[in-house]
Amino acid sequence: MIFVKSEDEIALIKEGAEILSRTHGQIAQRIKPGITTQELDALAEAFIRDSGGVPSFKGYKKFPATLCTSVNDYVVHGLPSDYILQEGDIISVDCGVYYKGFHSDAAFTYPVSTVSSEVMRLLQVTKEALYCGIDEAKAGNRIGDIAHAIQHHGQHYGYSIVRELVGHGVGRKLHEEPQVPNYGRRGHGTQLKHGMVLAIEPMINLGKPQIVQEKGGQFRTLDRKVTAHFEHTVAVLEKKAEILTTYKYIEEVFQF
Repeated sequence: MIFVKSEDEIALIKEGAEILSRTHGQIAQRIKPGITTQELDALAEAFIRDSGGVPSFKGYKKFPATLCTSVNDYVVHGLPSDYILQEGDIISVDCGVYYKGFHSDAAFTYPVSTVSSEVMRLLQVTKEALYCGIDEAKAGNRIGDIAHAIQHHGQHYGYSIVRELVGHGVGRKLHEEPQVPNYGRRGHGTQLKHGMVLAIEPMINLGKPQIVQEKGGQFRTLDRKVTAHFEHTVAVLEKKAEILTTYKYIEEVFQF
């Protein structure tokens, strides 16, 4: 079932999304060589709880942490650990906040200090693909319009699209219908309605599209080439989407 949100409910999601966005801002300040992904996780959990929220991921389907920290060739669901970030790494940080009965969800792939121009271009294009998808998230369009926009942008630059993992509706539950793939055909799929809230999240690989799942639940590229992941929570409105999360706090630290 697809849950359409009222204006008041969207406003509540936006309040939680502000906490989430500020959490990413805190993380952005600490993304440097020498820090562990476990330290980033502890920072995020403390900030969310101090702000009146609850980490959405911790305890969800037995996930043990606040953040998914996916480094280099790990696509999503990376587990925080004692891994020390190195110069040249990239790290997708995916985080959710539960606040006043509603979830919000956002991800950003951070460069660790200096990365190669090839990898930086992948990050830029994947972030652009997110906004291409968001541009299509308006009432009357279909899920396939979002999916096609993301796919077209990523493939235009020679990258491959992860097909097994998708975006999703978000609200009282962290994962709701509809699914939001990152590939598809214009004019196909569920029709978008005013008040739907979606987590749109392109996952785009430098190499081939195939991925594998490891024992801990993490997904990794089969060819071990790097991958990028960006995500916003958005509300579908009549003329265009309202982006409920924001990267403005990240962009005070990272500009690309």
